[in-house]
Amino acid sequence: MPTLLLKHADVILTMDATRRELYDGALFVRDNMIEQIGATSELPPTADRVIDARGMVVLPGLVNTHHHLYQTLTRAIPAAQDADLFHWLKTLYPIWAELTPDAVYTSALVGLAELVLSGCTTAADHLYLFPNGSKLDDEIRAAHEIGMRFHPTRGSMSLGESQGGLPPDRVCDSEDAILRDSRRVIETFHDPKPYAMCRVSLAPCSPFSVTPDLMRESAQLARAYGVHLHTHLAETRDEEDFCLQKFGYRPVDYAEHLEWFSDDVWFAHSVWVNDSEIARYGKAGVGIAHCPSSNMRLASGIAPIVKMLNAGVKVGLGVDGSASNDSSHMLAESRQAMLLQRVSGDPKALTARQALELGTLGGARVLGRDDIGALEPGKAADFIAVKMNRLDFAGALHDPVSALVFCTPPRVDLSVINGRVIVEDGDLKTLDVMPVIARHNRIAKEMVERAGAR
Repeated sequence: MPTLLLKHADVILTMDATRRELYDGALFVRDNMIEQIGATSELPPTADRVIDARGMVVLPGLVNTHHHLYQTLTRAIPAAQDADLFHWLKTLYPIWAELTPDAVYTSALVGLAELVLSGCTTAADHLYLFPNGSKLDDEIRAAHEIGMRFHPTRGSMSLGESQGGLPPDRVCDSEDAILRDSRRVIETFHDPKPYAMCRVSLAPCSPFSVTPDLMRESAQLARAYGVHLHTHLAETRDEEDFCLQKFGYRPVDYAEHLEWFSDDVWFAHSVWVNDSEIARYGKAGVGIAHCPSSNMRLASGIAPIVKMLNAGVKVGLGVDGSASNDSSHMLAESRQAMLLQRVSGDPKALTARQALELGTLGGARVLGRDDIGALEPGKAADFIAVKMNRLDFAGALHDPVSALVFCTPPRVDLSVINGRVIVEDGDLKTLDVMPVIARHNRIAKEMVERAGAR
């Protein structure tokens, strides 16, 4: 089995049980697993591949717990730039109805490339509409080609406008077809083994776009196969009003009523939750994907993340859709999470290291993984490195770990995923990016034109 040695790192942030930070640190990898970690002087002197990490900070690969990769095609749409969630969705649904298999594949290549270059090594994506023959398979192919550890979620929408839901009927599917395809993608792509590169979850989109029956049946199907469940929940006041009027429950109560309240479930957002609901999250083992940039962009509010952490809730970070962020930068999301928890007046609300923990260990816990998120023997060889000798960090070397969050978030210089070098010297090695950008921009333009939007 091939071996890899990274040595002489200025600092390795391990995120292990004692949160060690190793100076002049080294990592020894065999195949796809970390075998040893410690001071450079303590590890084997050579390997099949040796990386000199002088001048670098090394940390676990970041884990993105919520995204909509197809939305890279609809960033900065003028009519949606200044809208709240419901109006934003109503503006973009007609454009998304023009998605094709190639559009899903190409948009996933673009979004995943952005993520990898920003330090992400594991990504969950929520694809919930499948027009014109599109399939979850299309983005799974993109992740495989880039070399990303991927958690695709088979999303769905079944509650169209004619039934009192938000999305137009033409982007919804029948519940029989949804459940049939959900079973297919689990059986075809889900890998439950340690170090798996692809794990599937089921993800009915939201309380305002699927029926209670689909929520229940998706949960039963997921648990029969041992896969996780994901949905949007408690994102906005409008959603809360919708749930109260249509179902007679607040969103959290509605999820619990539908048996979506256990440690195999993670919710995106959870902005509008009270102290009692947070305590119930912690007790049930529910996970939360915190999406600070998106929540700010759509004026959804500030999720009470510190309260969640204090209640023992599993919290990770998500960049959310690339049309509500409008980027896919995980280090930037860590920074935003730290700043947003402080904005109400407590400068100690969230530290830089806590923000990085949300993006690493926190995300791993949310996705139900114990093989990623930290650098220690037995964990997957997923790690990133950033050179500190750059303009962004001038004057910040007093604490290079915190500098990653306090200073302008950079792209990474090195990314290793499953023991394979994916980014080297700041270049993505698995994709010729420029032709993909050109194809992506052409597809985006054509979709907007077909939809008659601007």
